[in-house]
Amino acid sequence: MYTQLEIESHLDGKLQIAYLNDEKTFNSLNKTLLSELRTFVHNGSRDEKVRCLAISGRGKAFCSGQNLKDAMSFNDSDEDRIIQRIVIDYYNPLVKEIANAKKPVISLVNGAAVGAGAMLALICDISLATESSYFSQAFVNIGLIPDTGGTYWLPKLLGRQQANYLAFTGKKISAVEAKNLGLIADVFEDENFMENAMAVLTQISNLPTKAIALTKKAFNESYENSLSEQLDIEGILQQEAAESEDFMEGVSAFLEKRKPNYKGK
Repeated sequence: MYTQLEIESHLDGKLQIAYLNDEKTFNSLNKTLLSELRTFVHNGSRDEKVRCLAISGRGKAFCSGQNLKDAMSFNDSDEDRIIQRIVIDYYNPLVKEIANAKKPVISLVNGAAVGAGAMLALICDISLATESSYFSQAFVNIGLIPDTGGTYWLPKLLGRQQANYLAFTGKKISAVEAKNLGLIADVFEDENFMENAMAVLTQISNLPTKAIALTKKAFNESYENSLSEQLDIEGILQQEAAESEDFMEGVSAFLEKRKPNYKGK
């Protein structure tokens, strides 16, 4: 099914990890890989057994960004607006798939995350990184603007000044600096990265999945809503959460003073 992703299944299928697997190009992005990532998120979001999705890279890099040879191969076509076509046909669908996924999507940044590779990490719901990792909005280095949701998320995550600074200069920032700026959630030492990351993934995989999905939906809508509109959304989504099996299990476990056993339903 996948030719450029290596999929690992953990926790009896509740956790699915997709590894970008082209070490020779430092896991650069091409049409096939972008399509496979979208399929991975799409299928995992709709699979009732899956409770958490993760994306990481094999080798020394997380993702080096767009494979330029692949992008320029579009020039063999007679169509105009080649770069726009790549963004619309391959990048935008993946960004929307991750944003709308009903399961948490977590990036495990194991090395360099550059250009679209940096944004692939940052558009995930939670980003965890090794201490040696770094991020760079390197689009400007080849005369491009941030895509893969960059112009939407960077100002919201960083504010105007820092977003401009990183986008205008392509400055490399360490994982620790990225965490301090609020770009990523956490940083772990390289030698015990997967151990710590798996602890986070395991915890999330065993939590009430529907409540997490509804929280994600509410957060996404908050960027466009007034306070009054957002409060209305909270009421609607809270009722939906309260009708879930996990809510009943959570209440029962609390009253019975035991650990809840959530099913993600």
